[in-house]
Amino acid sequence: MGKFTYDSSVAVDFDDRVLAHIQIVIGAKLRRGESFYFSWRDDPLAGGGRSTVWVHPGISLSFKFFGSKTPILNRDWVDALSLSANSATGLQVVVEPPKRVP
Repeated sequence: MGKFTYDSSVAVDFDDRVLAHIQIVIGAKLRRGESFYFSWRDDPLAGGGRSTVWVHPGISLSFKFFGSKTPILNRDWVDALSLSANSATGLQVVVEPPKRVP
């Protein structure tokens, strides 16, 4: 389990593979100077529900991975997450699409 930390005040656990894909999408949007919402479902053990943060270039973010190996990225998943991030509701973790067979 990796950890996404927002402004040193919000820390959320994500699977390393999910976190790696989220990092790519967030990094791309921030490089372009774009701000957006990022929402996720809270762990049922923490009360469930959903949380949302406003991500912009002035906020400190960190991505801490449990494993030492970088997961193999699924370009289609990055595209699906990017599409989500560009919507009015902002970035949400969507189901990973199956990898295309060449």
